[in-house]
Amino acid sequence: MEIDGVFSGGGIKGFALIGAYEEIEKQGFRFKRVAGTSAGSLIAALIAADYSSEEITRMMDELDLKKFLDSRKTFIPLAVAKWLFLYWSLGLYKGNELEKWIEDKLAARGIRTFADIPPQSLRIVASDLTNGRLVILPDDLPNYQIDPGTFSVAKAVRMSCSLPYFFEPVKLHGPGHTTSIIVDGGVLSNFPMWLFDKENVKKTRPVIGVKLSHKINERPSMKIKNAIQMFEALFETMKDAHDARYISRSHEQNIIFIPTDGVLATEFELSPQGKTDLLSLGRECANEFLSKWTY
Repeated sequence: MEIDGVFSGGGIKGFALIGAYEEIEKQGFRFKRVAGTSAGSLIAALIAADYSSEEITRMMDELDLKKFLDSRKTFIPLAVAKWLFLYWSLGLYKGNELEKWIEDKLAARGIRTFADIPPQSLRIVASDLTNGRLVILPDDLPNYQIDPGTFSVAKAVRMSCSLPYFFEPVKLHGPGHTTSIIVDGGVLSNFPMWLFDKENVKKTRPVIGVKLSHKINERPSMKIKNAIQMFEALFETMKDAHDARYISRSHEQNIIFIPTDGVLATEFELSPQGKTDLLSLGRECANEFLSKWTY
């Protein structure tokens, strides 16, 4: 049966998304259209490239995540250099290795630009900080006078995965020699369920969302006792508030919630056991959801 799917952001916690995809596939569902933010955009792009969950799991098993931590070369002492690069480049790591890896995996399936996939089959969320707006790729590329058919899918995923201060943002050049700073889509919409599941609009086919969090009414309160905890709470609230408001009004019964407490989005040194645990968690949550899902 064909369905549409939406995958949330969550950084390294995205291994749980793969587990959920495996269970969805196992139960006979196939994705016609997919959308995602950050880690979810990566999984969505691989699904759009017709990778099975087994193939994605295998490629992730073979991957050394630390490869993506591509610092800039310098003769300055490392600790000092990181702060300088954060100040001038707006990120600790370049993000080039991440983009190159995605580019290679998509190219292996003949996908380089959005012209290589069916229209509307893949939509990716990013955030334009320069203009203060949400960006849907490839839909919004004409606003920057860019032909969507010429734009790299890997670049779009890289944009959506540009976690602020961690990876350098992507600079998108638009009309009149303007430059927009593009960062992680999760800043404005970490779970774009609204792309396919709109109120008062008949759906083309059933939609399943996979979200790396507790259900709205089960989410634990954040502890705020110092400035660092307040910053973390600020970012989490900014990331989830828009989508939480939508989900509370919409069809929660179409969302697989996967609570991933205890794992950091930037935990690139996650152990093999940690990966396995996240995959298993995704499978378990998806299995429980699908055993009760009516569509």
